[in-house]
Amino acid sequence: MSELNATLDLPLGNAAPTAARRAVRHMLIAWQLSDADWLDDAELVVSELVTNAVRHGGGCIELSLESHEGRVILRAADGSSVVPRDRGPHDGGGYGIRVIESCSDAWGVDDFHGGKRVWVRLRACPSAGLGG
Repeated sequence: MSELNATLDLPLGNAAPTAARRAVRHMLIAWQLSDADWLDDAELVVSELVTNAVRHGGGCIELSLESHEGRVILRAADGSSVVPRDRGPHDGGGYGIRVIESCSDAWGVDDFHGGKRVWVRLRACPSAGLGG
């Protein structure tokens, strides 16, 4: 499988997570990454990334996907430079990082055009023949 890339500019507001989940699922299936449980995890990660960008970010939301040999990296960019952090058990909220960590091999944050870009490398898709 060759390298595949896609970038989406998402609508601002509450419609963004739903639009992102639908688009990402469609693209991943088109890229023949179709394991049902893995797709559910990918959608969950996308939902967390985009929901946080809507709640805490500023400006437009750019979501990008990259796939190479069944390994997928998701990136969500927004206009805020505030880096996400894991909160303590009594801080309320902050569960998104734990969700992302449970579905991924790695994640991080990069500076991006005055804001930030959060990236997540998903675990390998079983239907890509790489194991999980």
